[in-house]
Amino acid sequence: MSERKERLGRDAFGLFRTVPTRWADNDVYGHVNNVVYYAWFDTVVNAWLVERGFLDIAGSAIVGLVVETTCSYFESLAFPEPVEVGLGVERLGNSSVTYRIGVFRAGGERAAAQGRFTHVYVDRATQRPVPIPAELRAALQALTSSGGSG
Repeated sequence: MSERKERLGRDAFGLFRTVPTRWADNDVYGHVNNVVYYAWFDTVVNAWLVERGFLDIAGSAIVGLVVETTCSYFESLAFPEPVEVGLGVERLGNSSVTYRIGVFRAGGERAAAQGRFTHVYVDRATQRPVPIPAELRAALQALTSSGGSG
């Protein structure tokens, strides 16, 4: 059995996005269902890429494909509370990046849940790995230096 992850604080993340919870996010136990966290991970990473001009969903020749995700849960969240999702970079390789993601209660100091999300960059047409483009690499490096031990 693996060791429990250290619960990260806000300083482990370079930027935050507020995400509303929805009525449909709660499960029969009265809290946000675990699959919703993965949707938040996907949304926060890809929104950052789109907003910064690194991803044109329909037209980019180079795209990041998800090859791994993990999530550790520390406390329950529930509709109607909004959450704040933090984004950082844990590891930056030649053709891959592993994001560090934390889900926080609004104003919370420690992550209610945290995980990893790994993209491998590929040529859209061939699906073969390619180096991360230089401009994207520079932006990712800025998120790498945002703190946290990973």
